[in-house]
Amino acid sequence: MAYDFNSVEKKWQKRWKEKPYKAAPIDSGAQKYYVLDMFPYPSGSGLHVGHWRGYVLSDIYARMKKLQGYNVLHPMGWDAFGLPAENDAIKKGIHPKEGTAQNIANFKRQLQQIGALYNWDKEINTTDPNYYKWTQWIFLQLYKAGLAYETDRPINWCPSCKTGLANEEVVNGTCERCGTEVTQKQIKQWVLKITDYAQKLLDDLDKLAWPEKVKLMQKNWIGRSEGVEIIFKTKDQGGSEVDLLTYTTCPETIYGVSFMAIAPEHEDLLKKIVSPSHKKEVDDYIDQSKHKSALERKIEQKEKTGVFTGAYAINPVSKERIPLYVADYVLKDYGTGIVMGVPGHDLRDFEFAIKYDIARKPVISWPEMKLDAQKNLKEVYTGDGPLINSGQFDGLQAKEEGKEKIADYIVKHAVGKRKINYKLRDWIFSRQRYWGEPIPLIHCAVCGVVPVPEDQLPVTLPDVKKYEPTGTGESPLAAIEEWVNITCPTCSGPAKRETNTMPQWAGSCWYFLRYPNPQLENKPFDQKDMHYWLPVDLYIGGVEHAILHLLYARFWVKVLHDLGYLPFNEPFTHLFNQGMVLKKSKKTGHVEKMSKSKGNVVNPDEIVQKYGSDVLRMYMMFMGPPELDCEWQDAGIEGLKRFANRLWDYLSDEKTIIKQNEKEQKEVTKSVHKLIKEFQNRLAHFKPNTAIAVLMEWLNNAIAKNMKLSTDSFEKIVVSLSVLAPHMASELAEQKLGKQLTELDWPTFDSTLALEDEIAIAIQINGKTRKTIQVQVNAQKDQVEKKARISVEKWLNGKTIKKIIYVPNKIVNFVVQ
Repeated sequence: MAYDFNSVEKKWQKRWKEKPYKAAPIDSGAQKYYVLDMFPYPSGSGLHVGHWRGYVLSDIYARMKKLQGYNVLHPMGWDAFGLPAENDAIKKGIHPKEGTAQNIANFKRQLQQIGALYNWDKEINTTDPNYYKWTQWIFLQLYKAGLAYETDRPINWCPSCKTGLANEEVVNGTCERCGTEVTQKQIKQWVLKITDYAQKLLDDLDKLAWPEKVKLMQKNWIGRSEGVEIIFKTKDQGGSEVDLLTYTTCPETIYGVSFMAIAPEHEDLLKKIVSPSHKKEVDDYIDQSKHKSALERKIEQKEKTGVFTGAYAINPVSKERIPLYVADYVLKDYGTGIVMGVPGHDLRDFEFAIKYDIARKPVISWPEMKLDAQKNLKEVYTGDGPLINSGQFDGLQAKEEGKEKIADYIVKHAVGKRKINYKLRDWIFSRQRYWGEPIPLIHCAVCGVVPVPEDQLPVTLPDVKKYEPTGTGESPLAAIEEWVNITCPTCSGPAKRETNTMPQWAGSCWYFLRYPNPQLENKPFDQKDMHYWLPVDLYIGGVEHAILHLLYARFWVKVLHDLGYLPFNEPFTHLFNQGMVLKKSKKTGHVEKMSKSKGNVVNPDEIVQKYGSDVLRMYMMFMGPPELDCEWQDAGIEGLKRFANRLWDYLSDEKTIIKQNEKEQKEVTKSVHKLIKEFQNRLAHFKPNTAIAVLMEWLNNAIAKNMKLSTDSFEKIVVSLSVLAPHMASELAEQKLGKQLTELDWPTFDSTLALEDEIAIAIQINGKTRKTIQVQVNAQKDQVEKKARISVEKWLNGKTIKKIIYVPNKIVNFVVQ
């Protein structure tokens, strides 16, 4: 009889809703296990099957640890502030608050279908003033610690979202959220000094049990480099000396410098040094560069442009006179915004020199070096070799002794210093949008910037009808005079609120700290909870958050630790990234990421209605290794449906469990213990797909051999099944054992019973495998050889056996002639 998933799943979901799971008090004495999903942004489209993959995976380990006796915290909440929610509300013509509430209700309904062991009593919502009060409090601690500052700078601007973006939110020159090409806009911004923590963020990666790919992505984003900051000298229009600082990781190429390029943003510097005859051309070029995106300026394949300033600098080592250019392939935020051009040994510099007919002198020799009639290089060389044209350093190996000797010379002669640099830039924290946490600062003409007193938090968003972004660089909050205009808390004079809001990442930087006690009123988190529950033991989410969320959360935790608020400095001990679920698009014919535009979205509501939650749970895990992308196949879920029905038929059959006065056959007992051992081993290695495969193999064998199970064996199987199919397992436990899953423990196995009785041995002739035979484990050599001879008799006929090589439990190799 087929498994009636509909009635069974409704029954158990109703029970779990009426009596939800709650973690034990922290003084219960139980060992804790904190498993966490990256909480979702509640979009209007609801959950998709890709969400299920991560949520089912986390639930497997939450349930497993609970059955093992751990005090498990497995909370869920909503990352509901930010651009996505606001854009969705604008599209629908409703208020973001209304849209967010509707979306959360739908997400929660869908999540309850999964049957996951969630602590719903710990639910949080980043748009709840009782939550963002403490987001604002944390911002104030950053501000008071000197880690938040206001600056007027050109920033990444999304013309579609009409807001500034952090560097981390720009992907290949486009907005990470909407895909629009990003431009530059000069706006006052609040910025967080994440660069102060660059080295700590880098060093502590080594102690984390994270995928190497993610750690490498963060290392590359932080971008630590060791080099030399060198002082080139030029003169302003009055004849006074001006220092030009440039940073290089290749001091060994100092004799190859044939020009210098200055970022257009260095306007004050350029005003001093540009010659009058070149002023208009330089000014025009600077103005043009302001309309280019960072992508347009950085793409290496794009033609390099620049303008000669009419000024020259002196190379502090070679003493040569070097022309100075303004060039937009140089960005002020990278290094010092001034680069020394070495066309012979840097591709960008080579292309620039070709275009402007600048010398391309080689200073590193290599066998295939080719020069033109003017002794300029015909092609760039970036490898190693002996130094040439480098004065006293000629002959030294460039990348080894040459680099060190020239760096020492620069430091000794006080024309530079060794320096460590980072690619990481400070975090642009302001957003010119409505739907975000107000930044709790006040602008006073007398006192300057004043923090909102902590006892006046939260600064709540005003409830307004019109909230669309202005596109001017000002937040829509700026137009709400009754909200903006207030009294300065320091001098009691007239003042104005900060009108920019926080980015969508703010609430997710610390939500894992709030989960243990979300109703706490007088502080963001309790120290006892922090000592007991944190850090998170297992964090599951997509690799797309490798830089943004994970880097920001690590930064906030490190700051709070250094300020004495947290007893740990890393939030997530073990990170697991699940792969995406792909599907063939009917429109493109390619297997690709699901999207409505491609017509390849799988709605989990429809799948649950047709197959049930347990079947979908198992299929999501069976599709392939959970860390890899996988393809949705309609035929695949049909296979899991058949497996679920066969498993139900076998386990629910009254003949499957033997009577109390009967004894289970030894072969059956051994098969169950082998199953439990293999099943648990594969889960321990995050291979739920192969754990399901083991269960399938066992079921086939059990049905074929008409295995009858003892109550103990039946319980072991049902409890193991419960982490994959909790509804079915709960029903079987109640029907057949008269027990609830909450009364049962994670099964154990007897290692001796789990041992294999027989093993496959390869039989070879002159090293080539001809047959395999089954023999008893650790069988006597003569018995194995006898059986082996019989199995390969036709290959031995007419041959002389020169030697027999026997490796116990592995091979028998007949060396014949």
